[in-house]
Amino acid sequence: MSNENEYSIARLALGSERFEILVNPEKAWQMKQGAKVEVKDAMINDIIYKDAKKGLRASKDVLQKFFKTLDPYEVGRQIIMRGEIQLTTQQRRELVENKRRQIITFIARNCVDAKTGLPIPPTRVENLLNEVRISIDPFKDSEAQALEVIKLLKTKIPIKISKVMLEVKAPSQYANKVYSLLPRYGEVLRSQWLNDGSWRGEVEIPAGLQLELLDKINKITHGGVEVKVTGKS
Repeated sequence: MSNENEYSIARLALGSERFEILVNPEKAWQMKQGAKVEVKDAMINDIIYKDAKKGLRASKDVLQKFFKTLDPYEVGRQIIMRGEIQLTTQQRRELVENKRRQIITFIARNCVDAKTGLPIPPTRVENLLNEVRISIDPFKDSEAQALEVIKLLKTKIPIKISKVMLEVKAPSQYANKVYSLLPRYGEVLRSQWLNDGSWRGEVEIPAGLQLELLDKINKITHGGVEVKVTGKS
């Protein structure tokens, strides 16, 4: 059985019978909320229990009677969708902390100081979160929560979501590396391969990622690529 902090128990009571499975709590909750999560990814294993903590399995006859199938993943899907997901205090604490980190990362990557136009470091974002004392929902989408946090942070600092448009020109020896790198940081809006094997195009990225991207490009090309800021929003 997996480490107790790595799984939760999803439980469904039908009549006098109880059915339990071990699940990844966040994935199971996302699935329950309608997200496109495969039940195999949400379940820790394919065992249907009548008492997971004691390791007692539900019998095939009982499963057939109540679920009309012996497919463990179909049974698991029904348990997740119709039942309850049990969380320990430690699991909830860890999920909240993970979500908090995701929110901090989103804000640091997508926001700038409205006065200076400079990115806001993650440590600064974290300190600001401590000041506003927002309650983090461990199961709610991190981007949606980050947008709510940004509204609160505006009472502390002049913060805004910002994007930068970069024009990139890469000679043939670096073209493939640069071209494959850019989509990881933003959206490539224009792409053109030239006869000499070089590449040029335009990419829109979160302003907070500009310095990181430029550093990455310079490392893989040894400064051999031309990058120019063509617009900001």
